[in-house]
Amino acid sequence: MSGQESVSSPIKMLSGWPSAVLMARAVIGGVLMGLANLVPGISGGTMLLAAGVYTEFVGAIAGLSTLRFSAGSVGLLIAIGGSAAAAILLLAGTMRQLVVEQRWVMYSLFIGLTLGGVPLVWKLVRPSNTASWVGAVTAFGLMAVMALGGAGSFGQDSSTIFLFLSGLAGASAMILPGVSGGYLLLLLGQYEPILGAVDQLKEGLLGSGGALPDFGLVMASMRVVMPVGIGVAVGVVGVSNLLKWLLKRFQKPTLGVLLGLLVGAIVGLYPFQAPAPPEVGFRYEGRVLEAVELSQVPSEDWPVESFSPSAWQVVGATGLVFLGFGVTMAVACLGQPNKGDATLK
Repeated sequence: MSGQESVSSPIKMLSGWPSAVLMARAVIGGVLMGLANLVPGISGGTMLLAAGVYTEFVGAIAGLSTLRFSAGSVGLLIAIGGSAAAAILLLAGTMRQLVVEQRWVMYSLFIGLTLGGVPLVWKLVRPSNTASWVGAVTAFGLMAVMALGGAGSFGQDSSTIFLFLSGLAGASAMILPGVSGGYLLLLLGQYEPILGAVDQLKEGLLGSGGALPDFGLVMASMRVVMPVGIGVAVGVVGVSNLLKWLLKRFQKPTLGVLLGLLVGAIVGLYPFQAPAPPEVGFRYEGRVLEAVELSQVPSEDWPVESFSPSAWQVVGATGLVFLGFGVTMAVACLGQPNKGDATLK
């Protein structure tokens, strides 16, 4: 393997307590990662990369899982994990409502935010070679096939095992730049159910109108939150160690795959779609519905159909794409002071 095919130390391990600047970037990166996990098409890993704490985060996770860690690594994980959890808990309901009611607006923004991550991952790939391009094309094809299958094409199965697997899929967004956990949850048909459960957990913890916490709501949300949370924990540990191993032995193909996954995510984010009332034969919660049962399907679970956009919608969508691209690139400036964070070298 040539010098360009391997990396001597792709993951950074903290030996001491992080500096105030690094901790501040960790908190900002954690908030952005939390928001990214709520947004189909945006990678939490890309946001950490942009904030300049990606390699430290992966190193801390990998070290913690092998019992080789420091107080600095634990502090960094607390800063990132705590701020990400707060963002998810507080904003899950709002994000879910926007995706359901303003789909074309949000998807246009998602496309721009995702495209903004391409230059970041491309920096990791350079200089490219045949292996990186083969990995990129293969990953792009995989994402395109999944997208053309339709978001939610796996049905509305919300069994404990399926929720655990959804958590595993969502965990990839915390580790892999270019992979959107929210997007994978959309494809699995679990995006809205999971965000709804998280919002239910928030309502239960906070109560309503200053009332005491509603533990009934909290326990009801646990049916979804618990298996998903376990899946996320297992996925984060597994993917971080796998990524560390792959980057050490197969750097170029691995980085090419990350680039292909990122670009391929755009295929499934066609913005001009809207929920349509279900018809007889629609499959919901594991069964085929009859005419009298269609009214029982909530609007957030309606099938999605494409529509012909108006001229102002096309212009608006284009503007939102550029806005999203600019936001991601602006976030990337946070990582510029520590250039080593953006190279994995």
